Amino acid sequence: MFSRDRWDEILEALNANKFRTFLTAFGVFWGITILVLLLALTNGLKNGVTADFGNFATNSMFMWTQGTSKPYKGLPKGRYFNYKIGDVAAIKSEFPDIKYVSPRNQLGGYNGANNVTRGTKTGAYEIYGDYPEYIKQQPMDIIQGRFISYSDINAKRKVCVIGTGVENGLYDKGEDVLGTYIKVNGVNFLVVGTFKMSNSQGDGEQDASTIYMPFTTFGQAFNRGESVGWMAITAEDGVSITTLKDQIFTLMKSRHKVDPTDERAIGHFDLSEQFERVNGLFTILSFVGYFVGALVLMSGIIGISNIMLIVVKERTKEIGVRRALGASPWTIKSQILQESLILTILSGMVGISFAALVIWVMNTILDNAGPVDNFANPSVSMQVVFTALIILVVSGVLAGLIPANSATKMKPVDALRIE
Repeated sequence: MFSRDRWDEILEALNANKFRTFLTAFGVFWGITILVLLLALTNGLKNGVTADFGNFATNSMFMWTQGTSKPYKGLPKGRYFNYKIGDVAAIKSEFPDIKYVSPRNQLGGYNGANNVTRGTKTGAYEIYGDYPEYIKQQPMDIIQGRFISYSDINAKRKVCVIGTGVENGLYDKGEDVLGTYIKVNGVNFLVVGTFKMSNSQGDGEQDASTIYMPFTTFGQAFNRGESVGWMAITAEDGVSITTLKDQIFTLMKSRHKVDPTDERAIGHFDLSEQFERVNGLFTILSFVGYFVGALVLMSGIIGISNIMLIVVKERTKEIGVRRALGASPWTIKSQILQESLILTILSGMVGISFAALVIWVMNTILDNAGPVDNFANPSVSMQVVFTALIILVVSGVLAGLIPANSATKMKPVDALRIE
């Protein structure tokens, strides 16, 4: 490996027919390029799709009430009911594996009727009554001030935290926001913080046009009392919310006199289940990427093996002379293997570099063009690069193995006899 004469011989062999060497190396170059680009594109698609989940804790579910589909204990079919704040305490008490339970209420809708005013400016925004835990389920960047606290909850303070969209709509540029008041459906609220979502993908505009206030204040100001519109429930790390949800439904049905077999009475959206499905899909896509890339790479490796067989045949007489002068079979084999390995690794490294350049160009275009639906930040990890390098080394050895064995099987006398 460290013999200068050996390297000189390898370079001379590769330069003997440059065009043939180029075509041989191109197969490996193209195969490894396709492999890396397929994995990068799969990763970009995965980043774009998972961005639709936002930064919300993925081991979570949302749960709300719907009309009953069965009569139960004298109560009629089609009855509607509401969760109460006591249901939150019951869930926390019955299920120690639940990390957060956030009761929520909502007023208005995105781009709905104008419901917020400040001076002469008005706007239509989403208003939520929440508990402080919600920021741990839906991470957001607090730009100024703070999020709602338990002291706000207990004192029922008329405070709120507004998104950047609300700030831009109701305030002049550069105007100080903290300590000012906005009027929500005729009720004044003190602004104690501003936020933006950590993730700009998905419904970023809608998220920015949102106002959060204490749950208790919301109930008092808008006559909701202790009613809960829906809940955001997150399980502890290592515990799937999917395994707990049926037990939670049973508890809620029992507390609100709903038939245990009524499947319609409680609506829900299992974010964890959806996230697992997406991950499963992209695991399959990654496998397909590896499989297709490996097949393309294999065609290049077969090309190298065939060329090395031709090279061995062309150098039959040289091999015979070497054997006659005392060269061992391993010496002949190692030279053929080394030539194959060097050709494979060099062409493969160029392929990886070219793929990295293409990925950089794609990310530059995406940065300049802005967010694209369901596609973001195509990239590959260093693990993929190291995997590709291992594939190249193994492929180089395999490509040279058959020609090397063919070379060592020749008898010196027979090799010298060939013209």
